[in-house]
Amino acid sequence: MSKASAESVIHFFLQGGVFMVPLVICSVVSLAVILMRGLALRRKIVMPRLLESEIEALQPADGDEALARLGRLVRRDQSALARIANVALDHLQWPKTENVEAVQTRARHEIVRLESGLVVLEIIVGIAPLLGLLGAVSGLVSVFATLGDSAAGTDPRVIAKGISEALSTTIVGLAIAIPSLIAFSYFSKKVETMSAEMESITADLLAKCYHQKSRRL
Repeated sequence: MSKASAESVIHFFLQGGVFMVPLVICSVVSLAVILMRGLALRRKIVMPRLLESEIEALQPADGDEALARLGRLVRRDQSALARIANVALDHLQWPKTENVEAVQTRARHEIVRLESGLVVLEIIVGIAPLLGLLGAVSGLVSVFATLGDSAAGTDPRVIAKGISEALSTTIVGLAIAIPSLIAFSYFSKKVETMSAEMESITADLLAKCYHQKSRRL
C-alpha cells in the first residue's frame, strides 16, 4: 500500500469520529471469533473420520474385544464425538433409556461448546450497523448545526463533504455486519449438521451395543 493510500484510509477512519473506535473493536473481535470458530469447527476436529469409521464398522455380533478397542480409541481422542461415545460406552451397564439420557445430556453440553463464540458474532451483527447509524446521525447533527454560522456553511460543496464524512461510520458498520452475518449463518448451520450426524452415529452405537447385550441374555 502506497503512502497516499495509507493516509487516505487513516483519514477515512479519523473522519468517522469517536464512534469509529467501537466499530474498529467490533471488527477485530469479529475477525478473531471467525478465525477461532473456523479452526475449532473443522470436521476432523469434531468428528474424526477414524472414530466414525470404527463405530460404523462395529457389528452387534462383535465381541468384547471390539468394544474394548473402541473404548480405548474414544478415551484417547479429544473430539466431541469421542466424548459423547465415551459416555455411551461407560454406561452400558445401565438400562438403555438411562444411557440415552446420559448421552443426550453430554451431547447438549458438546453442542454448547461448539456454539461458543457464535453469540458474539450475533451481537456484532446487531450492534455494528446501529453504531454506524449513530455515528452518521451524530455527524449530520454537527454538519447541520454549522449551517448559517458562516458563509462557508451555506456552500453546498462544504455541506456535501460534511455529509459524506458523517456517513463513513455507516459504511464501516455495514462492512463489519455483513461478513459477520455470513460467518454466523455458516457456522450455525455447520454445528446443526454435525450435531445431527453425531446423534445418528451415537444412536447407531447404542443400538449395536444393546443388541449385543440382549443376545447374551
